[in-house]
Order: sequence, then C-alpha cells, then structure tokens
Amino acid sequence: MHSPAAPPPSASRLNHVAAAVRRARDSDLMYAFLRSPITVAAFLATVTFVLAAAFAPWVTPHNPFDLASLNLLDAFLPPVWEPYGDPRFLLGTDDQGRDILSTIIYGARISLFVGFASVLFAMVVGVTLGLISGYVGGWIDAVIMRIADVQLSFPAILIALLIDGVARGVLPRDVHDDLALYVLVFAIGVSGWVQYARTVRGSTMVERNKEYVQAARIIGIPPMLIMLRHVLPNVTGPVLVIATIHLAIAIITEATLSFLGVGVPPTQPSLGTLIRIGNDFLFSGEWWITVFPGIALATLVLAVNLLGDWLRDALNPKLR
Repeated sequence: MHSPAAPPPSASRLNHVAAAVRRARDSDLMYAFLRSPITVAAFLATVTFVLAAAFAPWVTPHNPFDLASLNLLDAFLPPVWEPYGDPRFLLGTDDQGRDILSTIIYGARISLFVGFASVLFAMVVGVTLGLISGYVGGWIDAVIMRIADVQLSFPAILIALLIDGVARGVLPRDVHDDLALYVLVFAIGVSGWVQYARTVRGSTMVERNKEYVQAARIIGIPPMLIMLRHVLPNVTGPVLVIATIHLAIAIITEATLSFLGVGVPPTQPSLGTLIRIGNDFLFSGEWWITVFPGIALATLVLAVNLLGDWLRDALNPKLR
C-alpha cells in the first residue's frame, strides 16, 4: 500500500494560517471586541489615521510642502462650506496657502512616527531594566528603582524639555533640524520607561519563584535565556496595555513640545506645530487653521486611549 502524499509546504503553511485566523476569530478577546461598539469605532478611527498617514503622498489632495505648487493668493481661504470657500480646499488653507486637510494628514504622519518610535524605545529600555531588576535583585534592583523613583518626581514634559534643551546645546547648530525628530523620540522615550520597568519588575519577581523558572535554573540554562525565553512571554500582557496608553501620552507630549516650539522643525510640522501656527491667527477670524488640527489631535488621542482602556479590561482575568 502506498502512503498518502504529504501536502506541499505552501499548503501546510496556508492551513496553519487559516487555523490561526479561526482561533483568533473564535477567541474571547475578539468576542469582547465585537461586543463593544465604542471600541470598534475607536479601532476604525485609529486605523484610518494610521493608513492615511502611511499613504499620505497618495491620499492627500495636495502636497503642502511642494513650494512650487503653493500660491500665496490662496492663503486664508475658509472651509468649502463658508462664504468665499474654494472647492479645491475642503477645510480651507493656512497663511501660506497650504491645504489644511493635507497638512493634517502629513502632520499626523509625524506625530504617529514620533509616538510609535518613542513608545518602542521606552518599552525596550523599560522592559530590559525591569527584567534585570526583578530577576537579579540586590543592589542592581535598588539602583534601578531609585533612579526610577527620582524620575517619577518630575513631570514627563519637564524631562523631555530638559533632554531636548541639552541636545540643542551640545549638537552643532547646523544639524538641529536634521536630528530634531530623533532627539524628540529619545526625549519622550527616556521620560516614559519607568512605567514599563516598574510593572515588569513586579511581574518578574512573581515569575522567578515559580516551578518552571526553578527547573530551568537546575538544568543549567543561563539567566539571560531564562529571562528572555521563560519570564518575558509571561509579562507581556501588562506591557501591551501600558504601550497602548503610553502611545496617546507620547503623541500629546510631542504635540505639547511642538506647540512650545521645541519639537519638530517648521519644515516638518506635526499636529502640535500646526496648532501653534494656527493659534497666531485664531483671534483674527481664521479659526479653521488651528481648530481642525486640534480636532484631529483630540480624535486620535481619544481613539488610542479608548483602545488602551478596552485592552486593559479585556486582559484582566478578574473582569472576565
């Protein structure tokens, strides 16, 4: 008798993917997600912002940073539903004749990049220090936690301002604009690592005394591998919740710094920069220059916060 032929590797991979999709669709997490209309709306809003920002050159009606296409005669045009509105500019134009809708999409691109990059940086630093502090203990734990306690005594915005100011004083003036985005990511990331470290430390101190960790020690697995292979996967749940909520905080921090004039350069305006620019014309009647970027920022932060709140509740076993 001939044994049945094994399925080709591509078909096997497709079967695994289909099984994973079915498990995700039938999971408790997906059921809780679909049962919350507010969460679904927040998810759709967040995805819309992310996709629009990622594909900004293709979805924007105008390129607001193409100087050859700008016309100062189009400056201060109101939204299309207002008198003297131009159908070419749905939400009006700013003082340089740039389309407000296009600048919002490009501004969201900068804000989301800074938010995601700073959250990733803070998460890597915080999780690493939290694992070491909780697993090793001793004087290393004491030093890391005392540094965290000192940092918690200062508002995050002040720490970000301090780091940004030091970077501007140390770096040459001709590279400020080129490195401003990365300095901003570093400043916001450094100001937010403490929450990750303290949470991971507490979870690690619980996990290190469990049987599977002790068994790994007995068979001679190095401590670094124990932390990465065994402890880290069991502390990622709280980290994901913190990261989602921290994303909204990072976007707000970036907008605040840009509003104060110490964030991204004017040649790469984020939502905070657009609000600051429009604020100069708010009382002269050109309200749309600052109101629409402000609404976009508030909507984005609210959507991310709602997702973070839902994720925190969904991953809490006491609330199931």
